[in-house]
Amino acid sequence: MSADAAMVRQALRDNQEEPEGPARNARAERLLAEAEQSGDAALLVEALVHQLQVYNYSSEKDKMFVPFARLLRVWDERPGDFDQVMTHHLFWMFKWVSSSMIDQPHIPLASIEKWQGEMAHRYRLAGHSERAVRQGELEIARHLGDLERAGRAYTAWQAADRDRMANCHACELHEQGGWQVLRGLDEEALNSWAPVLDGEHVCAHEPHAVLAASLLPLLRTGRPEQARAHHLRGYRMVRPMESMRYSVALHIEFCALTGNEARGLEILAERPAYFTDSGNPGSLMDFMATAAVLMDRLTALGHGGQSVPGPAGTDWTAASLAVHARTRALALAARFDERNGNTYVSEQVRERLARRPLLDRLPLGVRAVRLAAPTGAPAASAPEPLRDLAGLLAEAHRLSDAQHPDAGDAWRAVAERAGDADADVLTAHDRANVADHRAMDPSLPPAEAAESFRTAARLYEEAGDRGEAVAASARRVFLRSVQDDGAGTAPAEIAPLVDLALALHAEGAATGRQVSGVLVCRARVLQQRMFRAADEESTEAAVAALGQAAHEVLAFAEPLRAREKVATRISEALGFLADVAAYGGDGPAAAELYARAAAEANEAELPWYAAEYEARTARIAAQLDDHGRAERAARAALEHGGTSLSGPGRARLHLLLAEVLGATGRLAEATEHTLDAAHWADESDESATLGVHARHQLGGLLLRLGRAAEAAAVLEAVLPDITSEDHGEGMVVQTLWWLGDGLSTLGEPRAAAEHWLRAADIARGWPEQHDHAMLANLAAQALYRAELNPEAERAYERAGELWRALDDIPSLVRTLRVRAWIALREGQPGPEAARALMAAAERECEAAGPQLLPELADTFRQTAEVIANACEGEPGEAADDPARRAYEEALGYVERASAAFAEAGPDHLDPRTAAWLMAAWLEADLGRADAARARAAEVVAAYEAVPAGTDETADARRSEAASVRAYVDQGSGTKA
Repeated sequence: MSADAAMVRQALRDNQEEPEGPARNARAERLLAEAEQSGDAALLVEALVHQLQVYNYSSEKDKMFVPFARLLRVWDERPGDFDQVMTHHLFWMFKWVSSSMIDQPHIPLASIEKWQGEMAHRYRLAGHSERAVRQGELEIARHLGDLERAGRAYTAWQAADRDRMANCHACELHEQGGWQVLRGLDEEALNSWAPVLDGEHVCAHEPHAVLAASLLPLLRTGRPEQARAHHLRGYRMVRPMESMRYSVALHIEFCALTGNEARGLEILAERPAYFTDSGNPGSLMDFMATAAVLMDRLTALGHGGQSVPGPAGTDWTAASLAVHARTRALALAARFDERNGNTYVSEQVRERLARRPLLDRLPLGVRAVRLAAPTGAPAASAPEPLRDLAGLLAEAHRLSDAQHPDAGDAWRAVAERAGDADADVLTAHDRANVADHRAMDPSLPPAEAAESFRTAARLYEEAGDRGEAVAASARRVFLRSVQDDGAGTAPAEIAPLVDLALALHAEGAATGRQVSGVLVCRARVLQQRMFRAADEESTEAAVAALGQAAHEVLAFAEPLRAREKVATRISEALGFLADVAAYGGDGPAAAELYARAAAEANEAELPWYAAEYEARTARIAAQLDDHGRAERAARAALEHGGTSLSGPGRARLHLLLAEVLGATGRLAEATEHTLDAAHWADESDESATLGVHARHQLGGLLLRLGRAAEAAAVLEAVLPDITSEDHGEGMVVQTLWWLGDGLSTLGEPRAAAEHWLRAADIARGWPEQHDHAMLANLAAQALYRAELNPEAERAYERAGELWRALDDIPSLVRTLRVRAWIALREGQPGPEAARALMAAAERECEAAGPQLLPELADTFRQTAEVIANACEGEPGEAADDPARRAYEEALGYVERASAAFAEAGPDHLDPRTAAWLMAAWLEADLGRADAARARAAEVVAAYEAVPAGTDETADARRSEAASVRAYVDQGSGTKA
């Protein structure tokens, strides 16, 4: 083989590892031209096969047919140009070409059937089973909608023998499940796909495609949580693969039908070429149909004017893209119908376009950019609001009397309605209520709110309600205290209002609720002073003043509880006392007082007031590790708060409950609450803060549950939102650490190492360096697994220096040993460098003393392995044979390892027997059969008391000992 041919062959192998796409295809075309010029017939065949492979796994599948026809012609004319591997590829690719023709509407149906017959004929001549042929027929029949023929083909496919031409198990099961879904058998399809989803059968494109195909069947069978998991896991797998447009379309459809339209838009934007790539018209049709489904959902929700990604050259809105995508999908379907002679494909596309949401909301745990406010949403099917002003007034008074949190909205409705009519219809007291509740609106600017309270007080006076006038004035002073810049005038301003309220109550001119409200406002003012105290002395004074004010509220309100509605005042007073206890560091007392505050509100049938105190009880209890109480209180707060809870408030409660559940090991339920927390944060203005925290925690919980693919998807999505400035270095490092763990579990060591190294660089500046060392070590392990030897060597050297600085000699020794193996991998002068590093590890162990005996023993054993592995060839008979001398030296190290393990104690039996087995193999290779048998017998005797099947290590050791004996008895052969 010429040097040029060898270079082309290597380039073909290298190109096979490149990402799918036009760049890889272009290189394949260039390499085919070079193969043609080489004059090497076999190389030409390899280049044609490679070109077919890259075309098949790209957006240019329509380019497959010409090179395949050429390859087939070469086979017919010069079959000797094909070796066994290339012959297999030729027949294997027949299936690709035949099935790909279905997706090309310009290829006549007669030609497709002809190629299918040609495939059947050639397979039969070559002695292959008809299994792959019948599967191909099933695909044709399904496309045509000929379900009777498809059923016959399916039966014949399943009955035929599996041979080397049959598709892999994973792909066959995908097709099998797809046929069952077409027949409406979702449950059967999911059962068929289970071995693929569970990882029993996989290939280059599975479970990627099955994960996407399973999304709607899972929703239809009532398993939304599993569907969510498959979306997170599956989209991450297909995202970098250009040839997976159909699967990406299924993920977009899933988002459109589960209330995740914003997520669908982000997926749509990631591959703009999918709108125009025409190499596979079948998958383009499906993609356009799902894009139309998503755009229709956005338009139905009032986002028709939303700017959306679409084909280049036009500024698209959801409404305009919906029309374009639908038109394009149906036009492609019409071309297939014309080719096929029926309307089946159009019917299938129209059925997809007509799909409606399967769930209103399915939180995914990954944030998408929030949609703009609806511009034309259809009216919701809610009850007709009260139009009559008298009715609105009655409802407002009812809600106020019930102390319901919706009273503010009711009074706003009164104000809006009265604004359209004659304002004189409202009494002074009504107008006072409107102003009062307007002032309580948290969205109102403070200056406007203060003026509104002033107006309310004046109007209450005009109405003759002096008690409520004083209460409104007290609320204005409290508002000022919240905005206070530190001057502290509010306590002085509210004191005369308290005196006036008490005097009015004595005269019978103010109710107990009004007066207790003024007393509560004073306590709130003093609470603000406590929050703003600048030093320990002023804090103590403020805490004492708040405690005294709270007791005064209780002293006044408790005697009135039977005849006046003062339960909320008592609750607030107890809440203030709980705050005092918490400030004083008495957590148990604070928890009890918060619980009493909640109980007061619940007993008065005011659960929405109880929710805040239940939430505080939960937080304090969680800090005290009283998980049972924290859980009960958090659940009660969520239940009692109901719709009155704000989005952030609900998110915080879900997060708190997740924290408690996670601490007690209920990780699955904790995950669900974290998902809810992320959803509620994203629905509010807290997405970038509280939402980030929730998604960060979700990633960690998923990782603890062993759901690494989902965890990686969530953590990759949230990582760009986490910054050291906003969230702290610790959160950044923890996210990177978790993400590295997830990627390592998924078999992506290089990516894992990148995240661990980034985290290590941040931790480099921390005072405590253990995390820095751990991260450097993890990165080194990952780089070693990725066979990036120079990078792994540098990372292990860095980790070793850190372990030495931390005086962690066992970890240092392990880095030295792995560096020895890296040196051996790298070749010359690898063996010498490896021996030097093992010797350094040995010196470290000996210097550390007896506590490192196990590490010393393992260093001896690994030194023996390094020596043996560095040998070229088997040991000869001559005493001066280099390999024989090396094996003898290795055997000496194994003996030292065995002795050190024995000295370390009986807990080290397993590594000691491993050393014995290594010695047995070495003895066998040195030609000392009796010694090898004796050492194998020692291993068996060591586990004599361990019954078979009860200990995996014991069983493995006995099995290997038997292999040693068999090897020796044969006198030759390969070591087991």
